[in-house]
Amino acid sequence: MSRKKTRPTKREAAPLADRMRPETLDEILGQDHLLAPGKIIREAISADRLPSLVFWGPPGCGKTTLARVIARHTHCHFESLSAVLSGVKDVRQVVERAQVNREKGAFGAGEAEGESGEEEGSAGTILFVDEIHRFNKSQQDAFLPFVEDGTIILIGATTENPSFELISALLSRCRVVVLKSLEKAHLTALLKRAVADSERGLGKLSVQLAPELLELIADQAGGDARYALNLLETFVGLSREAIEQGKVLQTEDLLQSLDRRAALYDKAGEGHYNLISAFHKSLRGSDVDASLYWLSRMLAGGEDGLYIARRMVRFASEDIGNADPQALTLTLAAKETFHFLGHPEGELALAQAAVYLATAPKSNSVYMAFKAAQKCAAKSGSLSPPAHILNAPTKLMKELGYGKGYRYAHDHETGYVRQDYLPPALEETRFYEPVNRGFEREISRRLDYWRKLKAQGE
Repeated sequence: MSRKKTRPTKREAAPLADRMRPETLDEILGQDHLLAPGKIIREAISADRLPSLVFWGPPGCGKTTLARVIARHTHCHFESLSAVLSGVKDVRQVVERAQVNREKGAFGAGEAEGESGEEEGSAGTILFVDEIHRFNKSQQDAFLPFVEDGTIILIGATTENPSFELISALLSRCRVVVLKSLEKAHLTALLKRAVADSERGLGKLSVQLAPELLELIADQAGGDARYALNLLETFVGLSREAIEQGKVLQTEDLLQSLDRRAALYDKAGEGHYNLISAFHKSLRGSDVDASLYWLSRMLAGGEDGLYIARRMVRFASEDIGNADPQALTLTLAAKETFHFLGHPEGELALAQAAVYLATAPKSNSVYMAFKAAQKCAAKSGSLSPPAHILNAPTKLMKELGYGKGYRYAHDHETGYVRQDYLPPALEETRFYEPVNRGFEREISRRLDYWRKLKAQGE
């Protein structure tokens, strides 16, 4: 007679990553800069005086978990929204409930878990908004008056740089808290906890894993706790037969059953800005190997090759300039080559340009000179050019002195004449100061020669 299978509880049916979600501050790993004794979040919770916050960090670092734990440890009512699924209407409904709760003025901390506690406490409401960067400007505007007057304590979670994704008015009312990607040691400890925990984890299965296997999973996760636990759960699910036979699972078993994780890279997000920044600074630092590495990372992540080419064209002018004028020509050629060939053939042209830019002599003299000239032009207003360099196509203009005294440079043996071209108020002003590197060394020699002629009155 077959035994009737018991139906798993809601908690047992939940993914391992959800079951193993920390329930106390002490269980949260990798965020000691926020949660250690004396640090900002722990102190705010202890005092039950929590400001509105924006949690910024990579996927799987514990943003949602920390918000839930905060709800457990405060006397605030807890509401949760997802910016992917919610809109202004949902925000208004939360605000209405918060206003009612504020009038009642008594809540239990257990209400965050759906309980009906009646402990006396603050009348605040914590509104947690996951992926808050997905709210548009008008949706973010909807929070402002209620954050301002304390009706809600807003906790937003985002993987994107808040400076780019959140409106300034909302940012000014919140404190941005940066959560760190989990280190390998943190992930390994979390995985060991999941394997040993017989109530929430995999302890009942008596899973036997080689120590280096957990380290491999931690490596694969790239700092993402959710991914690490999901990978462990999937691997264990695929290895049930071996587990029942008492086999100790090895790293080879994992590599054979699972594909490697694609590199973490979001073309529209923070990873995009971080990698292009690393690429640009590696080129500027003349580190050809790092430049090729970051180029490869971006291309592997699906970055638009033309975007990379555009950034290299900019680099050729900004960071190399006239130290090697050929850099701009070669980089434009690489852009055209990639546009013509596409992926993957055109990627080699980008790599060639990257190597050239990294190894070229560097100068930002043109960049700095242009910025200085722009600043001077904005400050000086509408200064007129010297009369002698103005055209005089009419009799009146000639009578006014337009073009009078102009000296034609080609009429002189040196091809140079002593003549002022800036407005009188800016005479002797210098914007461009070439460096003593690359072709700018030759430019500097020419400028010195012309200045000598000018001083001699030629």
